[in-house]
Amino acid sequence: MAHKNLKRSVLTVAAGVLVASAAHAGGLERGGYNIDLLFDPSDYAAEATATYVNPQRELDNVRDPIAADGNLNSRPNSGIRDTEGYWVPRIGFKAGLGDSVDCMADYSQPWGAHTNPGANWAGANDNIETKIDSDNYAATCSYKWDVGQGQFRVIGGVFYQEVSGFKERLVQQLPGALGLSGVGRLDLAGNGYGWRAGVGYEIPEYAVRASLVYNSAVDLGDVTGTLDLRQLPPIGSPLAGRVTDVYGTADMPDSLELKIQSGVAPGWVVFGSVKWVDWSQLQILPFCPTSTRGLAACTPTSPVVATTLDLLYRDGWTVSGGVGHKFNDQWSGAVSLTWDRGTSTGLGTLTDTWTLGAGVSYAANENIELRLSGALGILTSGSSGVVRKDGIDYGTRAQYDFGNDLVSAISTSIKVKF
Repeated sequence: MAHKNLKRSVLTVAAGVLVASAAHAGGLERGGYNIDLLFDPSDYAAEATATYVNPQRELDNVRDPIAADGNLNSRPNSGIRDTEGYWVPRIGFKAGLGDSVDCMADYSQPWGAHTNPGANWAGANDNIETKIDSDNYAATCSYKWDVGQGQFRVIGGVFYQEVSGFKERLVQQLPGALGLSGVGRLDLAGNGYGWRAGVGYEIPEYAVRASLVYNSAVDLGDVTGTLDLRQLPPIGSPLAGRVTDVYGTADMPDSLELKIQSGVAPGWVVFGSVKWVDWSQLQILPFCPTSTRGLAACTPTSPVVATTLDLLYRDGWTVSGGVGHKFNDQWSGAVSLTWDRGTSTGLGTLTDTWTLGAGVSYAANENIELRLSGALGILTSGSSGVVRKDGIDYGTRAQYDFGNDLVSAISTSIKVKF
């Protein structure tokens, strides 16, 4: 029986490696959703994780096909650093309620983005800085019973989510060499509720676990905010020269994830996962002045639309696999390889990503465990240009290329069991 317990103890470091490897995925995904703590065999367990991700995407051959202010194409157009590093925190607490029920509460930041090429580049008409943040508060429970050699588990939960962000870009009032321009800023915020449901099967003494979990979409309801065009003179447009309250709608995507792991030899486990995320529901997000609510529908082609966020995503797929080993009673290690299918469809830089992760776990005693994981990946090359959808051309403000770039991540965590 001892070798079976060794295999089971490797699973926590395997989970930590996947956290570091999956913290930069397609769409707006950062930490995503994670309920691995719910499966911890301890009566009570608390875990805190912090992951830092540093994507190093650079843009080359940037050109503004309109050159609306007359000199954008004379600005720097290659070697433009587009991405910013970011932290992904997660805190969770799990409690076993009798022999059959486990419950978990956690805080995470599943979605986010931060691009910051600045104002002095040839694509400033498209983006100066964009930042999106999220906060997710969840409660998840499961009920398990004996089936064959193991235990079958049904899983259900709810979560509340807040999403906010802003975008700044150069806005053209009168195109041409003598045109008027200024920096415009769009600020937005929304919130909503979601739910999850799933099943799992475990044979703990052999480190066998399989789970399938669905997370619903989150309807953010009214996404409201402001469009600030005070840098533009109040001519030519009723929105110029002032701050306008705006509104729109958006849903954060639903997802489905399958995870499988098994002991294969004394002290060894293999693990893998496949995840689908419905990013294709985020296409063109229009925002209209609040004063026009009820006068006309807020659509990308509405006569009252103030601005749009042009995403044109496709669905995301993430596939991971790896192996873990228990070296002794205190030290374990794991390695993994992850492929994430890019969600860009010719607009933006979210191409495929390949990531190699590795990590170690140190059990200070039977109650405290420390983990350190890292990942190094390749953001594959591509280009961004004009994409036509529903008879409208998008991506006309800036076109650019990008090569294979690096992304790195480091993750630390502490788990306390009692």
